[in-house]
Amino acid sequence: MLTDSHCHLASHRFEPAEIPGLLERARAAGVSRLVTLATGLENVQANLDLAENPAVHACVGIHPCDVHHAPNDAVARLSAFTGDPRVCAIGETGLDYYHPAPEGWDEQSFRDRQRDFLRRHFQLAAAARLNVVIHTRDQTGHASFEDALAIYQDFHPSVRAVFHCFIGPWENARRVLDLGGLVSFGGVATFKTAHQVRETAGQCPAGSFMVETDAPYLAPEPHRGKRNEPAFVRETAERLAELRGESLEALALHTDKTVRAFFRLRPDSI
Repeated sequence: MLTDSHCHLASHRFEPAEIPGLLERARAAGVSRLVTLATGLENVQANLDLAENPAVHACVGIHPCDVHHAPNDAVARLSAFTGDPRVCAIGETGLDYYHPAPEGWDEQSFRDRQRDFLRRHFQLAAAARLNVVIHTRDQTGHASFEDALAIYQDFHPSVRAVFHCFIGPWENARRVLDLGGLVSFGGVATFKTAHQVRETAGQCPAGSFMVETDAPYLAPEPHRGKRNEPAFVRETAERLAELRGESLEALALHTDKTVRAFFRLRPDSI
């Protein structure tokens, strides 16, 4: 059983009428579970509606690139959804130092607001007994990762975090794992030039990582440059299994256990 542990089915790049076909193609590829993530208050309900399908689970959060136009109480408003059985984690949240500050904001104030929102997401997760899905991205270096990890450090006894679409070195992954967190690998792991990602994936113990698409973004080889979709997580899983020297079936088995534990899925859930 493969899971696409991170996708955005409510993205404007997917028409609602396409969703049944996307889910069927995923099922045909051996992907039987999907986790779709909100990026702002405006698409929480759309993600919850998608999670009416028993194969789909939803996360609620404010993406770091959206904090500048989110109301100050945006994270508090998310608390209205944390008891919903369709909600399996808090996110997508995190820190994005890749994109420049939006008009009307300087770099420092924009990053301060992102860090404040990330901390609030952790507080919400702790109160709701849920875990957190984190985005980090930099132009160069690892500043967003370092800042996110420092915030996670304050909450790790009660909340687990997954650093999604992880592309960093093994040393950084190890620091996440040492706090009880996880990393998740997406289509970048299949790119020919992504040597660091593959080295990291090869060193991660079973039970410490998940597999994702981040659809509609970052399609794996051989679909690179196209719109990504959940069925394509199989290509990433196959590549990871190959470089780790294990079968696809073995990788699917241990990542399924990891997904179930992190997203706190009921034993009877898909």
